[in-house]
Amino acid sequence: MTHQASFARAEFADKKKVSRREKFLARMEGVIPWVKLLAVIEPHYPKGERCRPPIGLERMLRVNFLQQWSSRRRTWQT
Repeated sequence: MTHQASFARAEFADKKKVSRREKFLARMEGVIPWVKLLAVIEPHYPKGERCRPPIGLERMLRVNFLQQWSSRRRTWQT
């Protein structure tokens, strides 16, 4: 048997607490000029013509930035 949702529950159903991860990724989106950065690096990034296709440039940059920032965060916490 299903219950009808109350007005309060329906109103706050999509208002969840923003996690630290979501805050961090939103901040990263605002700080890094991704389009300009990709435009500068893309001509020098491997195209995968001679071997297997490389990981996408944008994904690689995001992973690299996350690794750098997390290592710095660890050094700041100690």
